[in-house]
Amino acid sequence: MERWVGIKGSALDWFRSYLHNRTFYVKLGDVFSSWEGLRWGVPQGSILGPLLFAIYLLPLGLIFSKHGLSFHLYANDCQIYSPLCQEKGHSIQSFVSCINEVKSWLMANVLHLNEGKTELIVFLPNSRNVGRYVDLGPLSPYSKPVVTSLGVKIDAGLKFDAHINSVIRSSFFHLRRLANIKPMLSRAHLERVLHAFLIYRLNYCKSLYSGLCQSSLRRLQVVQKSAAKFLTRTRKRDHISPVLTSLHWLPVCYRAQFKILVFVYNFFQGGAAPYLATLLNKHSPSHALRSSEQGLLAVPRSRCHTCRDQAFSVLAPSLWNQLPHSVRLAPSLPVFKSHLKTHLLRLAFPEHV
Repeated sequence: MERWVGIKGSALDWFRSYLHNRTFYVKLGDVFSSWEGLRWGVPQGSILGPLLFAIYLLPLGLIFSKHGLSFHLYANDCQIYSPLCQEKGHSIQSFVSCINEVKSWLMANVLHLNEGKTELIVFLPNSRNVGRYVDLGPLSPYSKPVVTSLGVKIDAGLKFDAHINSVIRSSFFHLRRLANIKPMLSRAHLERVLHAFLIYRLNYCKSLYSGLCQSSLRRLQVVQKSAAKFLTRTRKRDHISPVLTSLHWLPVCYRAQFKILVFVYNFFQGGAAPYLATLLNKHSPSHALRSSEQGLLAVPRSRCHTCRDQAFSVLAPSLWNQLPHSVRLAPSLPVFKSHLKTHLLRLAFPEHV
């Protein structure tokens, strides 16, 4: 641990005492096995479990870097990725070599690669012709048209159709179930249950919805409209804008913008995640202009308009620069969120706010 993360002295002794002389037993029905010493691993369900496991997997980062691959680790989920550019000599072979070395490292450290959960996806403008552009070789069995990352279904064309279908299907399933207990709940309790079982599904990773086509957003908006009418007992043919305004519910597209703009505000406050902060640059005019004190961001140029609509590095600065000066320069995050929501509600429902 001292070698990888710099923990030493009394802190290292504390970790050592926590892991030393651990024992376990196995229970099958009403039968218990004898106690045995625990030579590997950490207590299941412990607070330190995820942290210690992440430290245990740190050497994997060296293997990924050795093969020129970028990676993300989240608990026991690992994602490696890299651009495939045949002209520059970067082929699928780097992935093959990396995975083989990872398997060897796992075997040497009493771990096992779950090949049943190993998935590969190639992102291309024309996702139907993956085999035409990339020879996956021994990785072909792992190729999938849709993969799941932290609960989000990602397709090769980044259209999120599979994820949207899943959200809609699950939302209406719970809406039908809630209809059975609706007469027994007060308005306040019904709203709380509705948020717990349905609205949070619309909010989960909502920043990914920015830049999607309007037809996809309209499908998600149907879920929100149905939830609002269900809560307020509004008739099916009544106009929904006054209802959403009274509930202070932002439409789906503005919810996505809200999340992205909060990311940007945290960037200015120094609290943004490093992988997001590297995608943003403050506006620095060549001459002393009034705009240099407006808290603006530089919008990078993009050759592909379709990709530009979805790229965080372009979309986030564009949305941020369109905000009123008073919203951008809010003194704290709670104040910023309050002013931002009011601003977005006025954009969404100008005739009702």
